[in-house]
Amino acid sequence: MWYVSTRDASQTVSFPLALINGLAPDGGLYIPKSIPEVHPTVWKNASSFSEMATEILLPWVSDHIKPDELASLLAQALNFPVSLVKVGDAWVLELFHGPTLSFKDFGARTMARFMNYFVKDDPLTILVATSGDTGSAVADGFSNLPNLRVAVLYPKEQVSPIQERQLIVRRKGVRAFAVEGTFDDCQAMVKQLLTSPSGLRLSSANSINVGRLLPQMLYYFWAFSKTPWGLADVCVPSGNLGNLTAAVLAYLSGLPVRKFIAAHNLNDGFPRFLCGGADPSDDSIQTLSNAMDVGRPSNFERLKSLLDVNELRILIQGHSCSDSRTLKSIQTIYSETGYIADPHTAVGLDAVQGSQYPVIVAATAHPAKFPGTIKQALGFSPEPVDKLTLLEEKPIRVQPLEAHHEALRSQLKYWL
Repeated sequence: MWYVSTRDASQTVSFPLALINGLAPDGGLYIPKSIPEVHPTVWKNASSFSEMATEILLPWVSDHIKPDELASLLAQALNFPVSLVKVGDAWVLELFHGPTLSFKDFGARTMARFMNYFVKDDPLTILVATSGDTGSAVADGFSNLPNLRVAVLYPKEQVSPIQERQLIVRRKGVRAFAVEGTFDDCQAMVKQLLTSPSGLRLSSANSINVGRLLPQMLYYFWAFSKTPWGLADVCVPSGNLGNLTAAVLAYLSGLPVRKFIAAHNLNDGFPRFLCGGADPSDDSIQTLSNAMDVGRPSNFERLKSLLDVNELRILIQGHSCSDSRTLKSIQTIYSETGYIADPHTAVGLDAVQGSQYPVIVAATAHPAKFPGTIKQALGFSPEPVDKLTLLEEKPIRVQPLEAHHEALRSQLKYWL
């Protein structure tokens, strides 16, 4: 199993190198040179999520991880429920039952254990830019692993208070930086250091790293194994397009998806591209669904390498949702079904209203992480969750940072 850059397919690397490098030397993103086919019996007959996960991921990593070792790593990483519930006419795939109540727990926890497995002697510093949930999932998933340390960058005052608390809780081997800028600034800083590390041993835990994407394929297979029909649509609330790219990888592996719906907030560069517009390149706009506030999604490059432009525009339908419509979606869903959707899932459910086909909507975060938005929509806050309320008792550590990669470099040199 070999991996190549989105910008140069002539140079192949192994899974450990693609994982630890994060970005290819030419600045491209790693993609598989070929995509293993997943036989339907693997996901239709699996008795547990971890059993299915092992079978699906084994061809991607089997040159370097033995089956029993892979099964052990995945059992440690994916030790929380994956629920599929009926909400109105849609099936909602609840991906928020992990430690940080976000779908990012799947990729972050698995990737952390992969990296720790391969990095033995010289500790590796992980850089991660976050617009909401990625950073807390990485901070939690990578903390206390002996061979790894983590620097988390997030845009100051542009994540919810609960999300920020999750990011800045003091954890062994983790530092949080509040960047004076946008998510795109944070992402640009990470990319700049990864392409010119200058003696620092660095990698990334954003969805630019293929090690984050592979575990995110798994829950799409699991969702199809729990539904009564073969062919279905899949709606993915989208920002940096990593979760959608993982779903496309599952489709290219054999998952019977009729079409994808990329559900965006007002950061709608990708939906406009799908309708014939230019590549997304706008500055990000702050919205209620903040984890999707991405103007220049990194995984757009990966999607264009996996499928040509015409295939993308046929396979994926774009959708954009304003803040007022997001609030209305939360209200409508609750009044009709009693289900409380977080603002990101609400964007996804708005996108599938009136669908004539079976559709699965990825629910990417727990509504308890957004009490202010839920109260604004419904007049009351969601029930508190122990995983969040316990954070208030823990010490925090955060440092302000200028939005420039050299400011980050100097902090990492000081830390190391």
